[in-house]
Amino acid sequence: MLSFEEKLAIANSFAELERRDVSMGRVNYHYEGSAFEKKTVVYRLHPNGNGYVYAGRLREYDDAADEKGMVSIRDFGAEELREIIAKAIASLTQGGAAAVGAKAPSTEERWVNAEKMTLELKLEDEEEGLGGMWYVYAGLNLDGVFETYQEAVQYLEEEGFARA
Repeated sequence: MLSFEEKLAIANSFAELERRDVSMGRVNYHYEGSAFEKKTVVYRLHPNGNGYVYAGRLREYDDAADEKGMVSIRDFGAEELREIIAKAIASLTQGGAAAVGAKAPSTEERWVNAEKMTLELKLEDEEEGLGGMWYVYAGLNLDGVFETYQEAVQYLEEEGFARA
């Protein structure tokens, strides 16, 4: 396990992150360049070695993330920690999310069911830094509107659709 100082050094090596000291000696790192409401990348890094990194938009960490999308980094090695931080930053960058296997596309996805019916999932109504709404279209007809990508995906999967 890396020491607190080693984890701080790795987080500090990301110039795009802003360090913020919080209570009880803990440290957060924020990404002010985030294209989304979420800005905290490293959360509650504690002198005891515990801490979390936001991976809520990264598919590969689904099993390890809590309900807020945070992954415990207590037992991470140096390379593993650098990798998750870099991917977390990329996932919060407009257009960079898809490149790192993030949960949200940059603008749209096509979904197909067993009968070859096609639906389009599109991010629309984006406001700077606030994200937008997810719209599901069947051709020109609106099929559903969702506040989050995860809600839209859940709906599509429940209806028997998969990404094309």
